[in-house]
Amino acid sequence: MANGLKYLIALATAFALMLAIRTLVVSIHSINGNGLAPLYADGDQLLINRCSYGLRIGGAGVLPYGRLMRKPVQRGDIVLFTVPSSAPGGFPAGLPAGLYIARCAAIPGDTLRTNHGLLCVPGLINCAKDDYYWLEAVNNKNPVDSRHLGFIPECCIIGRVVGVLYNRHNLRLQ
Repeated sequence: MANGLKYLIALATAFALMLAIRTLVVSIHSINGNGLAPLYADGDQLLINRCSYGLRIGGAGVLPYGRLMRKPVQRGDIVLFTVPSSAPGGFPAGLPAGLYIARCAAIPGDTLRTNHGLLCVPGLINCAKDDYYWLEAVNNKNPVDSRHLGFIPECCIIGRVVGVLYNRHNLRLQ
């Protein structure tokens, strides 16, 4: 019986450790759609570094939002984010709520302007608000980026995409 309990404790500890790493450090996200094609295609499994901008703290109104060992999002980073509840016009119709990816095109302090859907940095609209970012997908018709949602607050950014773990057309590790 003591031997069985020892194995049960080891298994429970391994499961708890795996769950903590999955929640706090790294996660896998599946691409739905072609917003960042040809870089990432529909069906790709992406590896997300959830600590790339610091360890997220805060949850469900219990604790205020913050990050330990905070690092800023860099221009050009491809990030995983949630749609902010304050997006102009609310959440885009027909899309399920969830996690989305886009490239960071402007960081706090940048100015930008759009010209028929094309982003020009520097430009006219000030992105100087602290902790707000302009995120864009490669596909101009993608409704889940800053062209349709406005500036994305840093608290909605989950982490940075570090590579493709799996592609449904051909298996590849990076």
